Amino acid sequence: MKRTLGVCYYPEHWPEEKWAEDAARMAALGLTWVRIGEFAWSRMEPEPGRFDWDWLDRAIAVLGGAGLKVVLGTPTATPPRWMLDRHPDMLAVDAQGRPRGFGSRRHYCFSHRGYRTECARIVTELAQRYGRNPHVAAWQTDNEYGCHDTVLSYSEAAKTAFREWLAQRYQSPQALNRAWGNVFWSMEYSSFDEVGLPNLTVTEANPSHTMAFRRFASDEVAEFNRVQTQIIRKFSAAPIAHNYMGRITEFDHFAVGADLDIASWDAYPLGFLSDRLEVSAEHKRRFVRQGDPDFQAFHHDLYRAVGRGRWWIMEQQPGPVNWAPWNADPLPGMARLWAWEAFAHGAEAVCYFRWRQAPFAQEQMHAGLLRPDSAPAQAFEEAGKVAQELAAMPDVGTARADVALVFDYASAWAWQTQPQGRDFDYFRLVFAFYRGLRRLGLNVDIVPPDVADLSGYRLVLAPGVATLSDAFLGALKAFKGAALIGPRSNAKTVEFATPVPLPPNLPGLDAVVARVESLPPDVPVPLEGGGNLLHWREKIETGAEVVERAADGWPALIRSGGLHYLGGWPEDAVLDRMLTALCERQGISVEVLPEGLRRRDTDTHRFWFNYNPVPVEWGGVVIPPAGVHWEAL
Repeated sequence: MKRTLGVCYYPEHWPEEKWAEDAARMAALGLTWVRIGEFAWSRMEPEPGRFDWDWLDRAIAVLGGAGLKVVLGTPTATPPRWMLDRHPDMLAVDAQGRPRGFGSRRHYCFSHRGYRTECARIVTELAQRYGRNPHVAAWQTDNEYGCHDTVLSYSEAAKTAFREWLAQRYQSPQALNRAWGNVFWSMEYSSFDEVGLPNLTVTEANPSHTMAFRRFASDEVAEFNRVQTQIIRKFSAAPIAHNYMGRITEFDHFAVGADLDIASWDAYPLGFLSDRLEVSAEHKRRFVRQGDPDFQAFHHDLYRAVGRGRWWIMEQQPGPVNWAPWNADPLPGMARLWAWEAFAHGAEAVCYFRWRQAPFAQEQMHAGLLRPDSAPAQAFEEAGKVAQELAAMPDVGTARADVALVFDYASAWAWQTQPQGRDFDYFRLVFAFYRGLRRLGLNVDIVPPDVADLSGYRLVLAPGVATLSDAFLGALKAFKGAALIGPRSNAKTVEFATPVPLPPNLPGLDAVVARVESLPPDVPVPLEGGGNLLHWREKIETGAEVVERAADGWPALIRSGGLHYLGGWPEDAVLDRMLTALCERQGISVEVLPEGLRRRDTDTHRFWFNYNPVPVEWGGVVIPPAGVHWEAL
């Protein structure tokens, strides 16, 4: 499939006489896609039941007339003010019982059935009108589910829907009591109507209650999205996407993705480095204008899995953003590098956010390809260069990796529910393993927790998966390569109880996690071979071969055949040692890369990306700061 560029555009923000000029400049720059409409409900339906489509008809005609393809967004992330008069209880409620107010966006509760009906109504009107429009070549549902902490709502609507969900899942309050262990602290219920939401309790709520609520909330997002996709498909054959965010784990993206044709995500590397990563101050200083060398790639691989091979970037940062604690200007070349890295990971399209910087409202400090005065910003020329390079480059396909890494949203909920240590975070753990693989120059496929076939891989990693699925355990039993499971894997049942037999309870592995401990950052566990375990440590009773041992004698890494279990969280140098040894045993070639230099293989080319602010020489080639280099394979 041909790789293409696009941009996000808001015709309702600009005088109509600018539209044709903007469209012509987009096409001349080499852009293919234009996303519109996702925030325009108040202009589509200014009053209840009174629709105004004329402006949108003209905007789509102007863009399409310039040869551009339209991604049309459903406007359900920003219900208009009159909607609250019709449904005053539609707002989400935070964990402290406070309703989220009107005046920005995402001001709705996923569980409010009245609002869900309103969404179905506007999506139906939109799809009927534009479903066969030749210029509308793709759709986007809503915008950034989970952004601004809006998945977990403690509203009356959520409570009612949660009780219905529990009744369907457990069938009787007695079964719920048994599953949750409600005999503890006299928490037993005699009716589903007695079950509240797991907030405002005197101390922590029952973790099984909390985990059930997390599963319910995730299901509500998937169902909300499904309502829209089912309507769109009645009127349009164009593919449907949703734009996810970075490090958002509040709902299961695989479940939402099952109803989509394309997974997309919104990539803001500098904002994410400033706002969403636990890294040293030195690391943040080094990459302040480039972004973390692995964070974008992780999400590229994750959403390639969510989209079952089809994925886009719907919003790519072009300059400083407005929402992070600090908002640096990208190093010259980074808007080009970020796009090429996405294409090397299999993206079909990269769309910059946004065309012109807005001079008003909340995002007026968020850069675009154009300045507010319509002069080109720095990324304008870089986007044009990428477009030219794409035209000259043969299509690059996605090369299958030797290594698979399991990612499980339910495990993120589990370890947020009961972290046991203040700094135990599932995303952080999995990302540490991903970074270790990237430091060795490896391609990585991220796979869902219910993956049933691992035969295409030589190494599989499953750190921190709270409950290993039957499908995965079956695939693991048949797997001929090497597998590294743990730490803290298979440590809970689906209902959040400690299983017996005790963890890790893996087929063919004689091992029991007898005790666990979480440790402050300044209390490492030294290993006999050098280096330390940090944050988390398990004391394993085992008859298996001990590969790595702690200085106090407890096994740290054990194996039986190709199956390995890791009983702690290794620091980077230890993880590199372990991963290198595993790769060598499996005949996987590694290339230890300098700091900030990353490699990605496609089926036709090998790419190097220099995230550093200084040149890097590698393989006889000097790659400039923010530089991209590729060679045919």
